[in-house]
Amino acid sequence: MLATRRIRRWKPVALATAAALAGLTASTLTATPAAATTTAYDTTYYKNAVGKTGTSLKSSLHTIISSQTKISYSAVWNALKVTDQDPNNSNNVILLYSGVSRSKSLNGGDLGDWNREHTWAKSHGDFGEVTGPGTDLHHLRPADVQVNSIRGNKDFDNGGSTVSGGGGSLTDSDSFEPRDADKGDVARMILYMAVRYDGGDGFADLEPNEKVDNGSAPYMGKLSVLKQWNEQDPPSAFEEKRNQAIYDTYQHNRNPFIDHPEWVEAIW
Repeated sequence: MLATRRIRRWKPVALATAAALAGLTASTLTATPAAATTTAYDTTYYKNAVGKTGTSLKSSLHTIISSQTKISYSAVWNALKVTDQDPNNSNNVILLYSGVSRSKSLNGGDLGDWNREHTWAKSHGDFGEVTGPGTDLHHLRPADVQVNSIRGNKDFDNGGSTVSGGGGSLTDSDSFEPRDADKGDVARMILYMAVRYDGGDGFADLEPNEKVDNGSAPYMGKLSVLKQWNEQDPPSAFEEKRNQAIYDTYQHNRNPFIDHPEWVEAIW
């Protein structure tokens, strides 16, 4: 019988050193990665990817995760009420960027509402809200309407001024920095999109790069910062539960970087 616990291949000493150099406090880092429950997928779902690196790993993962059930943009509302449910209050969802717990019923477009944030901005590749990249739950999250508007279609990078109601998020003219607790989530969502949508199914070939202000080009930066965030903020229990809900109930595909965050470095 396969074990259900996975051992993460993180480098605690290196992470601690990096945190010290960056002047981070202990609370900045996710204290302990959640106990994993995905080892069995290595011999089933990921069996054709395990052991590979670089473009070979990326290609294998693309093939694996491209087998998915697609949902409509209207169906995303109800899906997010399940995938992002507050574990301490089943009437609420947890909002990306701010970390606020807000009533599920307050979905909409008015101030005080939450709406559907495309973490990979839909203008980067011009896919809009079309079924496929525009409705992929692995990068769609509930977010405060005002905070979502401030993020807009900006790339991700460090620095800027405080975002009002953003839980510690920062922004400047061409980039957005999520609060510390969401940094790894954002990185893994962006890199999932880059692997899933490679131009082979009628949509743009989405790729991370080292730029900000990418505009309508199918790129999202900043890769080096996203890689740093992936290590700084390992997958949480909330993130893993979300991944499982999307796999079990909605799309039937997984974000491999939540199951194996070390694959980020193996590819990029």
